[in-house]
Amino acid sequence: MHQRRPLSGLSSVPLAYDEYIPPNGNVTDQPLVILHGFFGSKRNWQSLSKAFMRELQRPVYALDLRNHGSSPHSRPMTYLHMAADVLDFIRTLSLSNVSLLGHSMGGKVAMTLALHPETPADILTKVVVSDIAPVRAKVSEDTVLHIKGMETIERNGIATRKEADEILEGYEKDPLVRAFLLTNLDTNSRSAALKFKIPIDILKEGRSEIESFPWAPGERSFHGNTLFVKGTKSKYINRGNVPIIKQFFPEATVTELDAGHWIHAEKPNEFKKLVTDYILHAGT
Repeated sequence: MHQRRPLSGLSSVPLAYDEYIPPNGNVTDQPLVILHGFFGSKRNWQSLSKAFMRELQRPVYALDLRNHGSSPHSRPMTYLHMAADVLDFIRTLSLSNVSLLGHSMGGKVAMTLALHPETPADILTKVVVSDIAPVRAKVSEDTVLHIKGMETIERNGIATRKEADEILEGYEKDPLVRAFLLTNLDTNSRSAALKFKIPIDILKEGRSEIESFPWAPGERSFHGNTLFVKGTKSKYINRGNVPIIKQFFPEATVTELDAGHWIHAEKPNEFKKLVTDYILHAGT
């Protein structure tokens, strides 16, 4: 499904999304909107989206951000443009009292939208950020290698997923990470050579933007309910980031789960309980 409506000042794109509607038929009030990370898609969140809908008894919308999944390929790949896309989505579906959950890059999009001066104060009630901080920092070397590996796969004109995995193993040893990256292969294409659904060139171009953040501490703040979830084995949020988080999000709660960067995949039940409890009870 797609939606379309231009946003003043920035060119937005219609985001693909999956919807999970509770038995009471509510489609607009107090929804949970989920934003995936770099190289991810709404598909990564199918099981958790269904579980969140059952637990919360509220609508859940999992989005594909621009240049990911089934959403359009479009330049530029900036957080301001991605936030504009999400705000456009929320307005077009007439969503109200939104809880916004973002992982990694999606977490930065969620933070950008919460901090954005054009975001109406009454749209977002809660923001949940999974394992990322509002800082300008270099992307891990892993991401650089993943892009190189994906470029190599496209260059080599291979025909099977197995061949793609063998090439990617030269750039990423973890089979679970390789499997995650290869979910982006376009296996429905009639072309003899496998290609990726995502535009590797645009994502490579946009890497410096993905490393960045639109504001420095002190420039903007969001005083709503905000939860940051850190993976204890991940370096994406460190002790030095916590004061910065508090500058941007004075009401923020920072908590940890025993996991790496993909907390929701490694500890789905614990993550679901943590997020559900927060959405239902924070601020009450």
